[in-house]
Amino acid sequence: MLSVALCVLALLQLPRRGPTDADTRAWWQRTSVLSADSMEGRDAGSRGYERAARHVARWLAAARLKPLGDGGSWYQWVPMEEVAVTHARLDVGGRPVRFLHDVTVPAQSAPATLAGPLAYRGYCGADALGDVRGKLVICHAARRTGLPTTEQRRSALQQAGAAGMIAIADPGFTIEPPRWPAAYARAVTIAGGTPTRPAPTPATTAGQTPAFITLTLRADALRTVLAGSGQDADSLIAAGSTGRPLPAFDLRDTLHAAFTTARRALRSPNVVGILPGTDPTKTNEAIVLTAHLDGYGYGTPVNGDSLYNGTLDDAAYVALIVRLLERRHGHGFRRPIIVAIVTGEENGLLGSRWFLGHLPVPRARIAADINLDQLRPLFPLELLTVHALDDTSLGDDARAVAESLGIAVQHDPEPERGLLQRTDHWPFLQAGIPAVNFVFGYRPGTESERIYRQWYREGYHTPKDDLNQRIDWKAAADFNRFYYALVARVAGQDAAPAWKPGSPLRR
Repeated sequence: MLSVALCVLALLQLPRRGPTDADTRAWWQRTSVLSADSMEGRDAGSRGYERAARHVARWLAAARLKPLGDGGSWYQWVPMEEVAVTHARLDVGGRPVRFLHDVTVPAQSAPATLAGPLAYRGYCGADALGDVRGKLVICHAARRTGLPTTEQRRSALQQAGAAGMIAIADPGFTIEPPRWPAAYARAVTIAGGTPTRPAPTPATTAGQTPAFITLTLRADALRTVLAGSGQDADSLIAAGSTGRPLPAFDLRDTLHAAFTTARRALRSPNVVGILPGTDPTKTNEAIVLTAHLDGYGYGTPVNGDSLYNGTLDDAAYVALIVRLLERRHGHGFRRPIIVAIVTGEENGLLGSRWFLGHLPVPRARIAADINLDQLRPLFPLELLTVHALDDTSLGDDARAVAESLGIAVQHDPEPERGLLQRTDHWPFLQAGIPAVNFVFGYRPGTESERIYRQWYREGYHTPKDDLNQRIDWKAAADFNRFYYALVARVAGQDAAPAWKPGSPLRR
């Protein structure tokens, strides 16, 4: 019994243990600064974000980089516009539906008021709609081959004259299940870009076409919506989550909603610097290292905690770029290294898009981007997903370095999640620049998969992504070594990164 008790005690103490080697401790110390509560979750445009950016700039200066931002500073300021829902009230037949807990709406299209009869149309294929004119149509947002996509549902409903769509977030999409509550409802864009003005109120004013609106509904909240209708919400959710046939019916109740929105202008900086290269023949082959500094900031509380620290998303990997440069003590690689610690990734890759639209060096002098995001050192690093693995020579470099460390590589096993397009290497690929990004991989059915899935259910974009979560310190150190070696290889070898013939990603 004593041995069992000691084992339990050891397991309870495990999350409190830190890294054992000096380099990983130094990396985690930087991570701890950036994701401390005092940084307030580093929301783009917030004081906490700017506080974190100042730390990064000081660290880069101490590592003997040169500033490459606006006017010779470390900062490249990105102008932004925000629209946010500051208050909302919804009910169906007088039954309250909780905003952000049960339902959410894109802030840029939130009307002042909304009222409409409800209809349920299963997967909302065009052939299943019937007469939905002026109705708010409940649809299962199933993400399965053979069922309508989100765009197909929306297009069919608009053509049929529906007032809007209430999309049930699909609990059957288990590879990345819906997360509730939503942190907030807001939209941030680059100033002067896509307008973010609230839509007009859907109404039946003569000569006007009501704006089409999309709401997202938590699956469990369908019980509230269907209460008193005689329909079994649980059976509908179970069937809709597995792609089984669904009925179509109208409801007697009406949805009523009111939204208050606020707009503001803000700005948030990328932190940009350069470590000059040592080889004059490689001056025009700079390697860009990117990671995003922004997080979610404060949001809807989860178990009483409203601060979304964003430790692994992405403070830890801003810290890793800093740590790489600290280890160099000002000594360059053959090729120049441009560091772009970007803002606004969580709002739509805003900082990286701005960086590429306002490059501090001529476009022809940038050879590649190595991005760090989507990395979760929660289980042993035996397999690494490499985005764009076969599209550029960076994939070959990643494979060679990984295999030298006993790590296998793979293509993205879940392309339906769209991870390739969801982080800051994507704008580089769109601009025709070779780029790469990584995700910790797992073998199906293993404990690693269980941990990975659990993190996406409970940790991703929630207050649980903080300094207290369990980390596999060996896995973290293994990836850090991989990254150091990869950057050294790409920045130091004879041939510059290049596209492979026939890559479908190449512009």
